[in-house]
Amino acid sequence: MNPDIPNLLVVDDDLVACTRLQHYFEAQDYKVFTATNGAEMWRAIAAQPIALVLLDVGLPGKDGLELARELRAHDEYLGIILVTARSDDVDKIVGLESGANDYVTKPYNSRELLARVKITLRETHYRRPREADRQRHFGPWTLDMSNRCVHDAQGVRIALSRGEISLLIALARHPGKVRSREQLMSVISERPREVSHRTVDVLVARLRRKLEANPSHPELLVTARGEGYALLGVHD
Repeated sequence: MNPDIPNLLVVDDDLVACTRLQHYFEAQDYKVFTATNGAEMWRAIAAQPIALVLLDVGLPGKDGLELARELRAHDEYLGIILVTARSDDVDKIVGLESGANDYVTKPYNSRELLARVKITLRETHYRRPREADRQRHFGPWTLDMSNRCVHDAQGVRIALSRGEISLLIALARHPGKVRSREQLMSVISERPREVSHRTVDVLVARLRRKLEANPSHPELLVTARGEGYALLGVHD
């Protein structure tokens, strides 16, 4: 295996399809992991860096469309290719709107799929910012936007929920600028209509308790009354 080749993850409840894709892409010198459902998918992503996910739409439990939305919220540079037996244009549009980079229908030509994987990797993985560009420093904290985590000055990782880290990253991408509650709602959930302004306020309060020296008088996560929130003191 070439260590410079990105890792792929095949997510499909059809074990034969998983095995076929794994053998094919490993023959092309990729390292390939497999999962049969969303829970296994997230465990695989937590265990090793994944550059691209080949995601079957018709999964049990959470389907591929819902998982694609979660994956895109998790990592904007992750390659996502949906695989489905349906070829309707409406389904394709819905798939792409879910955050996927591409959409292929069964039966597919393996060489064509390989070409789509290479194109998607060029558009995502190979455009991932350099390590220095992925980090933001504010106060005593270092935010690693690629790995979605925060460390203190001693390198100790702070426990944050998915919603908390998503909100913090959204603010850090626009340092010093006010982000409205509506804008923040769209990044903390793949279904923003199911969250409220109150959800954003609760997450900000939790972050302040974890990151501010004095949560009652925040100096980093500040409120713009009637507008939203901003993250101050951000530097490279």
